[in-house]
Amino acid sequence: MSNDELAIVGRLHRPHGIRGALVVEPLTDAPDAIFAPGRRVFAGTVDGAVALDAKSKARRELVITESKPFKDGLIVSFDAIHDRTEAERWTGRFVLAPFSELTPPDDDEFYLHELDGLTAVDHDGNAVGTVTAWYQMPHGILLDVHTARGDVSIPYSERFVLKINRDARSITVDIPAELFENE
Repeated sequence: MSNDELAIVGRLHRPHGIRGALVVEPLTDAPDAIFAPGRRVFAGTVDGAVALDAKSKARRELVITESKPFKDGLIVSFDAIHDRTEAERWTGRFVLAPFSELTPPDDDEFYLHELDGLTAVDHDGNAVGTVTAWYQMPHGILLDVHTARGDVSIPYSERFVLKINRDARSITVDIPAELFENE
């Protein structure tokens, strides 16, 4: 299984309690299925890449032992994290799952990793730039778009992102001129 066969499904925010549970922000439309007890996920880094074990260089698999709703996310316990000290080391990391174990996205849906490199187009379909990065922020996803007019960051919201075309690898955006610093 290569890195390309895994999708980001959640972000580990902070420890909860003393037994190693973590508050998880699900980044999937099926959190109850992905984070069900007995399911496996793979440890990721703070950048969303797959984390490898320092000694064996193998992927670090985590089995979910308990999961329950908590505010806008979940409290999840993993088999390999047994106390608060260990849980603190996981704060800010992503967790990933094999695409083969996920429900395929609808035409108007996407996986977060698919945002990188999308061609940004305007209302008329003219290329205006490229998505160079995305960030999970407390208020939602933020996209960096490199354009001929400069680099700009836009929220992934209905106001700025109008459509994603998976087949064309494009994202239709509305970037107001006032977002560019030098205008």
